[in-house]
Parts: sequence; structure tokens; C-alpha cells
Amino acid sequence: MSNLSPENIASLRELIRTRLVETSTPSLALAVAQETEILWEEGFGWANREDRIPATPHTLYSLASITKPITATGLMILSERGQIDLDAPANDYLGEIKLNTRIGNAQEVTIRHIAAHNAGLPLHYHFFFEDEPHIRPPMDETIRRYANLITPPGETYRYANLGYGILDYIISRVSGKSYADFIREEIFIPLNMPHASIDIGPGLEPHCATRYSSDGKPIPFYTFDHPGGSAAFCSAHDLVRFGLFHLKTHLPDQKRILQDQTINTMQTPIARINETSSYGIGWFLLENEGGYQAVRHDGNMAGVRTRLILVPSEKLAVVVLVNTNEGLPPQEIATEILAYLLPDFQKRPPRLPSDSPTPPPFDPPTDLLGTWSGTVHTYNGPIPFTLEFQPDGDIHARLGDQLKTLVNNPRVDETHLTGKLLGDLGTEDAAKHPYHLHLDLHLRGNLLNGAISAVSLPNPRYGNALSHWTELKKQ
Repeated sequence: MSNLSPENIASLRELIRTRLVETSTPSLALAVAQETEILWEEGFGWANREDRIPATPHTLYSLASITKPITATGLMILSERGQIDLDAPANDYLGEIKLNTRIGNAQEVTIRHIAAHNAGLPLHYHFFFEDEPHIRPPMDETIRRYANLITPPGETYRYANLGYGILDYIISRVSGKSYADFIREEIFIPLNMPHASIDIGPGLEPHCATRYSSDGKPIPFYTFDHPGGSAAFCSAHDLVRFGLFHLKTHLPDQKRILQDQTINTMQTPIARINETSSYGIGWFLLENEGGYQAVRHDGNMAGVRTRLILVPSEKLAVVVLVNTNEGLPPQEIATEILAYLLPDFQKRPPRLPSDSPTPPPFDPPTDLLGTWSGTVHTYNGPIPFTLEFQPDGDIHARLGDQLKTLVNNPRVDETHLTGKLLGDLGTEDAAKHPYHLHLDLHLRGNLLNGAISAVSLPNPRYGNALSHWTELKKQ
């Protein structure tokens, strides 16, 4: 069973307190559970520095992307009831505005594709702060602007927040309830998670940890156009119980909202990420996490870093939540806990900057040399775009009638081109924060197509990433 002795806990407690000070992290809450028992749960530091409110295991933390397995659980509830077919076209569940398929066939994009991040949707995150004038548009408008497939469905894994925003929209349309109400009524209440909500539920405000920016200042409340990917709040105590449910550990005060076979389906690999990891339905699936198979999700956004990790063979769940995205990484503490609990767990040595190999100079393949011309498609209309590949490795770019600029840090991985450049897409959404343009293009014969993303420059509020379909043809 557990190797988490009082001496182990005392050692971990001292490590956490030391690292909180060293990293200027406001607070951390954790919970560790195995089988049907919570072995350890504790809060450290200040959930709210200004009001001197200490963190506890029942403090609500913003979860960021750990929202995704919660949304996926809601999706599978509707699937079990026959209200959603995972292998039906996603567009069948949308309104007048559909996924925009620039490549491939829209009717081949299924709910399962979206849930596994291999539908072909691009990089996307889009924040709306309560002290700024920008208001989140209706979901149909977000789909119109940004739900442009940049690779054919099923071709490749690409993490897509927007996909989970589309899933929460579908859950609402199918259930006839708001996404927040559906998740509360169908997941949080039956699993006995009173300190969990989508956004901050009424009456839970005093129990919520403040999100702090990298400069140590409180961040005003914010939302996004992908709530199903990012909007959940939960305490460490309640989240570890959610984890136990997904380990098929049926606690007496929890209802079986999913069949065990459905939980197995969620933890079955669909989209291969690399040699040792895949994505299922709402979960990262790790074939070698310190020598164990594991199920995991992390979260990272403005004022948030989180980790939930499950080790099914040991019926073990670990939660670590932090209320800043700079400072003490939750994975550091989660790894230390696993090393105490699992005698055969193999900790990876910390990766130093010097361990990262210096990439070789960019040497463009022969079939890229020359001029490629085409268009970047924004919601305001198309913009001419040209790339000129030089034999010496330079890439000259021109967007519309703007000055030519160099593409920085270009890389080609087989037929996949990436790089960064300066330019102005001329949209109000992108202009909220200073940004660079990131290329994500695939070579397909005499075409280069994919996305140009307006990615905000580093700032205490994290910023946005807004992607636009781009296609160029060799001249």
C-alpha cells in the first residue's frame, strides 16, 4: 500500500515550504489518495496574500487545462445516453456556423477527433479580462473566425483549446442546459464535489485562491472563448476524488456517472504524440512515467499551474495546484510524492539549458527554394503573403503592403515548416497585445499551407494565440 509515512510527509512538507520561498510562489495545495483513502492533503502559503487567507485542501484553484478531462467526462455522459455519437460529424451538433475545412472534408471531423486533439484545429487561446473593454463574442462568431482546420482530420496530434470550447458548446446545445449547469448537475454534485465549479460559482468566492501574475500582482477575473478547455475551479480535496473516480475506485458517497468501460475508452490512446505518450478522450496517456503507465493532465495559464496524475496499476491519484504560472512547478512536487509512494519510481534528472542541443543552421530543402505566394485569411478578409527561400537559409517574408522582414528561427521537420516573423494582421483581436507571427505550415507538393498565428509577446497576463488559415503556391 502506501509508503507515505509521517517522516516522508514531514520531509516533503519542509521541501515545499523551502521551495515556495525560493520561487516566490503564493501558495500550493495538494492531495494524495490511494484506493479509497486520502493519504495526505494540505495547503501551503497564502491563497490570498492581500487578505492573509491561508491555502487549505478545500481552497478552490483555477484548474486551467485540467478542465478538459472534466469536459470529456460530460461528453461521455451524453454519449452513454445516446445523445452524442462520438464518431458522428461534429458539424451535425453545431448551429448555422460550422467548422471551416480548408483542407480535408468537414464531414469527416468527428467528436472523437476533437476530443483527442487530432481534428486539425490550430493553436488557440483567447482571454477576456474583466478590467478590459473586450467582450467574449458568441461561440458561433468564434467558430466563424478561428475554427479553420489546418490539417486533415486524423492526420496529426495538435493540442487545441478551441476544440474543447467547441465541445462545451455542443454539450450545452445537446443537453439544453448551460455548460456550467450541466457539469455541476451531472458531475460535481453526483461525485460529491461541493468545492468545484465552472468559473466561480455563487457562494464560492470566499473559498477561491487569487490568481497572481509573474510580477506578483493579483490578476483580475478573466474568461475565454474555450471554457470547456480552461474554466473549471476545484479544490485539491475534490479533484483527487474526481481522479479516484477515473481510477474506477467507487467511493460510497459518489454515484457511478460513467460505466467502467466508458472510463477505459477515455484512457485508450487515439492520437499519438511521441514514442511514449498519446492522447485519449480528455487525458494524456503516458507509457513510461518514471517506469509506470500513467494518466495525466496539467494546466498552465495566467496565474495558474496545476497537475493531476493517476497511476492506474497502483490505484493512486496525486493533485498539486498552484496559483501562479511562474514559480514552483507542480510537477516537481508531484514527482517527489510519487518517488516516496512508488519504490520503483525513476526520477528523471533535471534538464539543464546546456543539455539542449544547439540547432544546426537552417538549410532549406531544395524543393522549398524560390518564391511562394498566397494568402492569409483573417475574419476581416484575405491578406497577400509571400515567402522567398534563399539558398543561404534566409527566408524573406512580406505580408500585404508591409515591409519585407526575415523569418526568425526557421525549422523544417520533414515537411513541416515553423518560424517567427514581424507583421500586422490588422484584426482587433490580435491587436489587444503586441505579438509576433508564428508559422505552422506543411509542404504538400507545390503548396505550403497551414496557419499563421498571432502569439502575444510575453506579459504578466499571458496573452493570446489566434491562428489564421494560410496557403501559398510555389511560383
